[in-house]
Amino acid sequence: MNASTNNSGRGATEWECSTTPATVPMWLVVATLVLLFLSAWYFDSRGGWFDPKVYGPYVSVSDLDRFQPQVGGEIWPTRGKFLFEQNCGNCHNTDGLGKPGQAPPFAGSEWVLAPGVNRLIRIPQVGLAGPVEVKGQQWNLNMAGMGAPYSDEDLAAVLSYIRKSWGNQASVVTPEQVKKVRADVGNRSQPYTADELKKLPE
Repeated sequence: MNASTNNSGRGATEWECSTTPATVPMWLVVATLVLLFLSAWYFDSRGGWFDPKVYGPYVSVSDLDRFQPQVGGEIWPTRGKFLFEQNCGNCHNTDGLGKPGQAPPFAGSEWVLAPGVNRLIRIPQVGLAGPVEVKGQQWNLNMAGMGAPYSDEDLAAVLSYIRKSWGNQASVVTPEQVKKVRADVGNRSQPYTADELKKLPE
């Protein structure tokens, strides 16, 4: 058999596969590296993970702004509204009109608009239980001391918000007033009754 043919009689050079070494074009390597760099830069500059202003427990910059001290102004409107909507608004509604059969209104309430703030400060400390009249309507309450965990500043902020919202035009509550009433309440854990509160100074 001829040495130039294989078993099938065909020439070896016509059918055998062969490989030769090849290199990746340099422009493709450079383009890939540039693309990776630009992608990392874009993610680093625009990704929220790298912005310290939205670290937990905050979810946005506007959420964080609610907790920042306000220079040259009062902080209670922003902080008070936030606390009210997170807690008090569940029962009293965020519009301050209350919920029938559940919680009385704050808008126009004689309890909220009283000249003194002592009674209003006492209620969230330990709660209010039993019958109470608000704007001529009878309520039978069993309110817990929702404000007990608040700092003096936070409780003053939410009470100030209640006294200044939905058409209410009463004075704000100060942290100093809250601190004084808290000292008077002491370790009490039993909720107040309306009659008991009326006997205490405003």
